[in-house]
Amino acid sequence: MSTPVRYAIIGAGAVSDYHHVPGIKLDSRAKLVAYCDPNEALLQKRLSDWGPAKITTKFEEIAADPDIDAVVIATPNDSHRPIALACVRAGKHVMCEKPLGLNFSEAREMFLEAKRNNVRHMTAFTYRFAPSMRYLRHLVYSGALGVPRHFRSQRFLDWPETSWGWRQLKARAGAGDLFDMTIHRIDYGLDLMGDITALTGAVAQYCPRDKFPDGSPSPKSEVDDWSALICLFSRGGVGVLEGTTVAKGYHFEGFGHDWAEINGSEGSAVYQLKEPNTILLGKQGQSLQKVEVPKEFLVWPGSPRDPSQGVPSTVFRYDLVYELTSAIVEGRDATPGFDAGAKSQAVADAVLESFEKRTWVTPQMTM
Repeated sequence: MSTPVRYAIIGAGAVSDYHHVPGIKLDSRAKLVAYCDPNEALLQKRLSDWGPAKITTKFEEIAADPDIDAVVIATPNDSHRPIALACVRAGKHVMCEKPLGLNFSEAREMFLEAKRNNVRHMTAFTYRFAPSMRYLRHLVYSGALGVPRHFRSQRFLDWPETSWGWRQLKARAGAGDLFDMTIHRIDYGLDLMGDITALTGAVAQYCPRDKFPDGSPSPKSEVDDWSALICLFSRGGVGVLEGTTVAKGYHFEGFGHDWAEINGSEGSAVYQLKEPNTILLGKQGQSLQKVEVPKEFLVWPGSPRDPSQGVPSTVFRYDLVYELTSAIVEGRDATPGFDAGAKSQAVADAVLESFEKRTWVTPQMTM
């Protein structure tokens, strides 16, 4: 495909502003040409923030526009499926925020439709692009840690207990921490350890979230603040994953505590979001030691991003759009695709089923 790849942003909120627009502007092969959001005032603000472009409140106009090649979907969870299906059926390449759908069935449909229409597709599993996670993956698949035995992840956030808006309504969000944060860690586990063959999971809600930050009333929360699972992986390992948005004292400049580790037969390695350019590494009889991530893992292969510039816990996120643009230009699958999003959704669905039935469940992730 010729360049520049012409992008539209669907959902002009903070996620697009924080992650995706800087990524588009960093790559000379990409051009931001349109914004879509139901909030007209926000669209006017983005014209000032992001520069001149077509604007519309209707995603159908983006899907139908022949002068747009690719879209980034960063909208409420319940809208992902209809927007993505409209765009892929119109021949648009798509990156969609997680969770891909409200359940595995929706996510699977999105994957199959993208495949049927021969468009590039990508799930915005941001942390796969962190240098330390990329290096951790290398250590696992190179055999440097021996046979992977244990996977462990923690995502602890110290968020206010006020309303999350649409994110706390089950019909719009599907679930809370489980679909918002733990689903990223599910993706880590699947990528590092293989498919999950069985799990037992639980969710809990502690906060009514019945007021907005200004004190005005809000509909009460219908979703979880905490989620966890214990699982068995197809490669023989086991996993323990936990996430919460109400871990007091885990603020860390807003990034919270994000820890993932592998214990292998030869050694252990740890990823931390707050230090994404280093990793903790140790072999038997040693203590974990901080190790700098090698230069070749500091940016996604080929990315023009300078890893010495910006806040390390932020700037690696710009590489997501670079990967999608590369896949479009090279005519190959993007990583991670909608299939990865659907598999993680299947696991999250199984957590809810397990908790409801109070039993072990095998995720149904046949694509």
